[in-house]
Amino acid sequence: MRPSFHPLGLDDENEVASKMETSSIRQLWHQNGRCPKDTIPIRRTKKDDVMRASSVERYGKKRHHPYPDGDIIDCVHISHQPAFDHPSLKNHTIQMRPSFHPLGLYDEKRVASKMETSSIPQLWHQNGRCPEDTIPIRRTKKGDVPRASFIERFGKNMRRTIPNPTSIESNRNNNRHEHAIVYVRGGKYYGAKATINVWNPKLEHEDEFSLSQLWILGGPTEVLNTIEAGWHVDPFLYGDHRTRLFTFWTGDGYKSVGCYNLQCSGFVQVNKEVALGATIYPISSCGGRQYEITLSLWKDPKTGNWWLQYGNQSPVGYWPSSLLPHLSDSASAIQWGGEVVNLNSNGQHTSTKMGSGHFPEEGFGKASLFKNIRIVDKSNYLQAPRGIRTFATRSNCYNVHYKNNGYIYYGGPGRNPKCT
Repeated sequence: MRPSFHPLGLDDENEVASKMETSSIRQLWHQNGRCPKDTIPIRRTKKDDVMRASSVERYGKKRHHPYPDGDIIDCVHISHQPAFDHPSLKNHTIQMRPSFHPLGLYDEKRVASKMETSSIPQLWHQNGRCPEDTIPIRRTKKGDVPRASFIERFGKNMRRTIPNPTSIESNRNNNRHEHAIVYVRGGKYYGAKATINVWNPKLEHEDEFSLSQLWILGGPTEVLNTIEAGWHVDPFLYGDHRTRLFTFWTGDGYKSVGCYNLQCSGFVQVNKEVALGATIYPISSCGGRQYEITLSLWKDPKTGNWWLQYGNQSPVGYWPSSLLPHLSDSASAIQWGGEVVNLNSNGQHTSTKMGSGHFPEEGFGKASLFKNIRIVDKSNYLQAPRGIRTFATRSNCYNVHYKNNGYIYYGGPGRNPKCT
């Protein structure tokens, strides 16, 4: 119950009193009492501590205070990010910048007629930035754990899919995912770009989602490789209805390899300003000011890595070439557009909105749009795609129109008198 000896001098050293005012120090909990004999005090672990232990300690995160959207952004040293848990990336050397940028990436002219648009900061920027040599990572909260485990248990096919424009019937029965897209296929594509205006579509059910994104695709369906980026509203994934920047990738046709954002090992982030999964704010308003984001994806011709850029900032990061063998040479298809999940509750089509919730024919300021859509060709040059085709799973629910000026208007309200 006590040591056999105390070190000599432990209790009898002279106290230094000159210029010092000292007091015995109590712990704060002593204000409310002490423990009785034959007991010891133990600080109780609270449920929030579990998530901090698993995330902060694992990756050495520096905590930022919660933001208005309830997120906590941690600044993680770039060498400690989740990417390097992947077996093929154990000895990976971080590529801090692309070897090449697509020609024309920074010199496109802005289309200003009839358009008042603004680039969008992320909401967490209101309270600061991450320091050099770190990256921002949205902290996984306790409510995210059961959602994440549910996705893993039942497979990613439930949450993600791609349209097959060659078969309308297969799309109508494809896990209740509905699309309104434009696409090119049949060539070799080395990247894509688009500017998308940002909305906050209303969802009917918590297990549905609504998104707008770019798809880069390659390989057979059963082992499809995709890289995807855009904005989405997905309460199942985040526990709220905010509009968020996201990425997704799969290396095996949405079975078990791949994930959103930084939720698994793979994507290597190098940018300290952009947090994947973070809230985008402000958003566009119907008939009012329009806010937009620009996303670029391209293959580095030297390393084979696929890069993501957000706006005109430095690139966000890259998917190493080893993760995506069917994109090692090039992509075989590019898609731009929207997607929703329709749970068809009570035998009725969902009222979950795609984009702004307005049909394409309502035009700028009301309908959702992509503009300045581009592909990267074999010469590493950004150019307007040729041979664009459109596809809508149910055009009476959600539709898409392609304009010759490179604009795509898309979206819809879901359930309506012609969509039941």
